[in-house]
Amino acid sequence: MISRRKIFFPIANELRNYLGHYGRNSEIPLVYDDLLRFTGSIPYENSEGEETLWLEVMYPPEVMEELRPKLTKIYATLKIGGDLSLAEHLTVERIDFGEFGNSRPFRIRITNSFNDNSDYYYVKHADASRLYGLELEHILSPNRINYLVNGNTLIEEHIAGVPGDIFIRDYLDRDDLNRVRVAKEFVKFGERCFLRLLGDMRTVNYIVDITPDFEEVQYRVRPIDFDQQSYEGNLAVYRTHLFNDNKPVENLVRELLNDQTILQYRSEERSQMARRAAVEHRRLNALLEVMKIDRISTDEHLILLRDSLRERYGSHAFDRCRTMGDLTALHLQQVLGYHTSF
Repeated sequence: MISRRKIFFPIANELRNYLGHYGRNSEIPLVYDDLLRFTGSIPYENSEGEETLWLEVMYPPEVMEELRPKLTKIYATLKIGGDLSLAEHLTVERIDFGEFGNSRPFRIRITNSFNDNSDYYYVKHADASRLYGLELEHILSPNRINYLVNGNTLIEEHIAGVPGDIFIRDYLDRDDLNRVRVAKEFVKFGERCFLRLLGDMRTVNYIVDITPDFEEVQYRVRPIDFDQQSYEGNLAVYRTHLFNDNKPVENLVRELLNDQTILQYRSEERSQMARRAAVEHRRLNALLEVMKIDRISTDEHLILLRDSLRERYGSHAFDRCRTMGDLTALHLQQVLGYHTSF
């Protein structure tokens, strides 16, 4: 489904102005290039001793001495408003590198020396389409997103949950799993991604947040990778259930939910997204106006997706779209209807 490694697009001045207005810009240290100065690495193993896609990286002492205060300052800015007096007990325990991703992320493990409690954040190469994805998630989903940008450095808060591939492997067949609730949530998740044109939701690109409730367990599926926001031309890339590694979940949906119930859950999600869009209409309008004049994909992808959406909805209104931002705005208007306007 995915054509090849995604092209990076720079952050235009209009997008930077938007990010500044809504508090996303920050004078955090520009550390991404510095983090690339590692001199050694070993495969990072999970708690079961299995190798993962991450590499634990090492630095010369003088480089680590430079990085350590910068990395703790970033965490303090992201989490506690930059009050360094409250961060003196924080240490950088480990730095991991993910060569597998489009954004080639670094994962920073920060540990509280008083109680050994640890937290993570990610340092990535800032990319315009990824930033649009983060903002649309913040505005249109039930999830809040915490991130900061400075220059080519993007800092993202860790999103906690069970990785999608692990959830399908270890949880889907458990006796205590509420399979109907899981099926419902995956229908709603797929609808959210499709409506805002977030693609590539394979199992490694989302997590499942499991929350005990007073009677039952609640499940929420959350994307953790936003590189494929309004980028690919193939419409199937935006349909979560079409990815092969999501087939076990799609089978669960088809087993437990009839067509009418699926349509009900999709309609519920559209109504909730429309309400969020109405509440955040100023911010959403501002984002989409910037997105409309930005270049975040290739002409080939734009034409292919435009033709596919025109065919899907039988609407020649898509013919007027000249950018992926145009397509995203019109698609939201098409599916959310009278609830909001852009």
